[in-house]
Amino acid sequence: MTQINTAARPASTIPANVGIGLRTPHYRELLETLPPIGWFEVHSENYFGDGGQPPFFLEKFRCHYPMSSHGVGLSLGSTDPLNVTHLKKLKNLVDRFEPGMVSDHLCWSSVGGQFLNDLLPLPYTEEALSHVVTRIGEAQDFLRRQILVENVSSYLQYKHSTIPEWEFLVEVSRRAGCGILFDVNNIYVSSQNHGFDPKIYIDAMPAQAVQEIHLAGFDSNGDCLIDTHGKPVFAAVWPLYAHAIERLGPKPTLIEWDTDIPALDVLLGEAWKAREILERQHAAIGA
Repeated sequence: MTQINTAARPASTIPANVGIGLRTPHYRELLETLPPIGWFEVHSENYFGDGGQPPFFLEKFRCHYPMSSHGVGLSLGSTDPLNVTHLKKLKNLVDRFEPGMVSDHLCWSSVGGQFLNDLLPLPYTEEALSHVVTRIGEAQDFLRRQILVENVSSYLQYKHSTIPEWEFLVEVSRRAGCGILFDVNNIYVSSQNHGFDPKIYIDAMPAQAVQEIHLAGFDSNGDCLIDTHGKPVFAAVWPLYAHAIERLGPKPTLIEWDTDIPALDVLLGEAWKAREILERQHAAIGA
């Protein structure tokens, strides 16, 4: 395989700009056009292999853009032991490509060694808080770096939860020393499913802990909204994003689009909408 010269690639510090998810259908067009996008996010597990096209193309993109690594497989809230094989593969990826941020979800997705095809919410209790803080600490110690944890969308709640979700997330970050990947779309989806004011969630976030923001689209199943990442950002989510930026300051922002992937210009169009909001905030700070 052709060797890639990585000597000139930039340090992967993620700017307070807008990025998009790096997806296979766009590889060649992106390399041919090199659009003025701020950064790319990759799904960690897609690049765990030692060879083949995924790491080959990732090396190419890292010559031009900062990268972040976003996973779905750590199952940080599970009662199963942390998956050391998964952690080793993630560490190899991180050491090789040096992403500016490494993230996963504040959820559980495995039990008894069996993985489920969903990111399930935790019960928001002191017991669960202590448990997940310990596991995040173990993951960070293994990787030898801070990780970000993302709030997930949810379709059920536990009757014995005693802590509001937003307070639980903030306390996890404080105790574990991890950052927060703040998904505004997930907040909207959950707020509609469970009947709370999404601005309360946003206003509870400490600006210094939030290091990245996600935006995406969703589908509906009757009265239930489903986080699918298969559509443009919903109209009601944009004002929430603007409120988050006003409240938290400019943050690296990602447009997620993982299913029914559109043409590149459609995806970039969503990114430019987010960038306009970010630029307005930059101007307001400088005023």
